[in-house]
Amino acid sequence: MTVTFVTPRRAAYAGLALLLLAACLFVSGPWWQAVVFGLAPDLPLLGGLSHDLRRGQLHPRAVPFYNALHTFVAPALVGLAFVLLGLSPLGPLAWALHIAFDRTLGYGLRTRDGFQRS
Repeated sequence: MTVTFVTPRRAAYAGLALLLLAACLFVSGPWWQAVVFGLAPDLPLLGGLSHDLRRGQLHPRAVPFYNALHTFVAPALVGLAFVLLGLSPLGPLAWALHIAFDRTLGYGLRTRDGFQRS
């Protein structure tokens, strides 16, 4: 059994997650946006399931999609586009919240062969 302690990096992500949660609660917009954008980053996990993988491994075919959806650049660009188009940024904020929450729990990007990066 390994004991995981809160690192300064994970604490910073927790603070970011709290700020993003507050922003999501403050910004008005369609509730479905928060649900769809909040859950969508994990859709590659479904495509990365396979019976011949080791525990915790994501199929390599899904890794590029998973990693692309778990960087803060993507929701920032989509959020900017939404603001410029006059749309509610609730969805991209929920997406960024998803990423920050994952990082708080210690989940990050994947290596080429589908394991968590250390």
